[in-house]
Amino acid sequence: MNATHHEILIVGAGLSGLSAAAYVSKAGRSVLVLEKTDSCGGLLNSFTRDGYVFDAGARSIENSGIIRPMLKDLGIEMELLDSRVSIGVESKIVDMESKESIERYKEVLETLYPDSMSDIRRIFHVIDKVYKEMDVIYGFENPVFKNFKQDKRYLFKELLPWMGRFLLAVWRMERMQEPVETYVARLSSNRALNDIIDQHFFKRTPAFFALGYFYVYLDYLYPKGGTGKFPEQLAKKVLEQGGKIQTDTQVTAVQPAKKLVYDSKGNTYTYDKLLWCADVKAFYRSLDTTNLDTESIASITNQSKKIFASRGGDSVFSLFLGVEAPIQAFADITNGHLFYTPSRQGLGETHLSELKSLLGKKNEIQKEELFAWVTKYCTLTTYEISIPSLRDASLSPEGKTGLVVSFLLEYDLVKLGEELGWYDQFRLHVEHTMIDVLNRSLFKGLLEKIELQFSSSPLSIERRYSSSEGGITGWTFERPSPAISKLMKIASAIKTPVFDVYQCGQWAYSPAGIPTAILTGWYAADAICSGPQTKDRKLKS
Repeated sequence: MNATHHEILIVGAGLSGLSAAAYVSKAGRSVLVLEKTDSCGGLLNSFTRDGYVFDAGARSIENSGIIRPMLKDLGIEMELLDSRVSIGVESKIVDMESKESIERYKEVLETLYPDSMSDIRRIFHVIDKVYKEMDVIYGFENPVFKNFKQDKRYLFKELLPWMGRFLLAVWRMERMQEPVETYVARLSSNRALNDIIDQHFFKRTPAFFALGYFYVYLDYLYPKGGTGKFPEQLAKKVLEQGGKIQTDTQVTAVQPAKKLVYDSKGNTYTYDKLLWCADVKAFYRSLDTTNLDTESIASITNQSKKIFASRGGDSVFSLFLGVEAPIQAFADITNGHLFYTPSRQGLGETHLSELKSLLGKKNEIQKEELFAWVTKYCTLTTYEISIPSLRDASLSPEGKTGLVVSFLLEYDLVKLGEELGWYDQFRLHVEHTMIDVLNRSLFKGLLEKIELQFSSSPLSIERRYSSSEGGITGWTFERPSPAISKLMKIASAIKTPVFDVYQCGQWAYSPAGIPTAILTGWYAADAICSGPQTKDRKLKS
């Protein structure tokens, strides 16, 4: 079969791949996007079941000075709703409406932990400082989406004065890379209080990134119609600009010496430039180094060792519910996006030494022992709860409400349950325990009339999206990361040791998220369109 040729071949139609494709096609280049699944969006998408619209992946989208300016730059019109967040512990819920709401949350913690008032004040003093730095870094529209040549006033009146403050804020950010658990422990001796602060995040999340979320909570957006409308509109723009997107196409081999790509159906594609936006371990597994020079092979081997020595970060278990209760019943309790901890006790060692001990038993573990751990974890962990129809009333049937209830869950635990033949029982036990905990605490009695119930586990994520270890935000913080992790070097995150092959997305930069996925996509597109022979086709904003 003859290979089809494209100037730019992009593998993966998640946000990074679609963003890159939008800018490459805008520059007039021939681009084909290959996507393994049957739809675009990757880890950010929405789906409909029995009249309910649910969001898979991120429950809201943080603007971070990137989303709105990028949409404007691409000429994409999309209605973005403010996505207000609530934070709660036990019966105390705080709606995060403004910066002043952080003070109210502090007062809630002082009520819950009256013996730790000074510790709480120290923690929130740091949160206030981080908030101010976040406002400098992300409160300004990212300049990559601006045209300096056409807007000199912006350059001299806005960008240059901001740049000094930005560099100082980034310098301070780099000084707070210590894991949030140990950082908070230096401010407070109350383990339960510390847990309530840090168990919202992936293990060993950098302190600045974690404590900066009090800014992010006020920066969330929600596309009208569901989060899936965002990648849907990006894909539409790619097609309008002459790009092509091919779904249900899994890449199985890459031969960089021949600039040749194979898919699982036996089709072949040639390229001038290849951009890999899918799972990075899949890329190195598919790489055929035949006919490459010795130096290139050595560089690839070295990077491959780093890639496979690390792993995806904590994954997530998500429960999708259709409830026969009106939206107002939930609106009286919370905003449409909630972070809720049912017990002030905190997780303690439940997800640390206790989980490690449990996993260490492997085949010797008893099912009852595993399920007992799950019950304890569900009782103490922090839940992320999304109610789409509290943002957009059209997303659930009239008189009913859809919920997405999720929490962080160790991939290895779910994998062990599968290997022991308990996966279905395990999944149902998690579902029932989550419902029981929330029906007795936050949503008293509201979850008694469930007409729709199903779930997604870390294994579901790995299988559908081929995301290593069910990762949803790239690399773990518990091992050395093979990705760029300094904001000032994010433009270099797109580089690979393979000639004319670039990368972007959650595996290219750490900490990962929607804004950095888009930004790495932009940088990759800019590099691709700025080659020595294509200077006249450099990205234009």
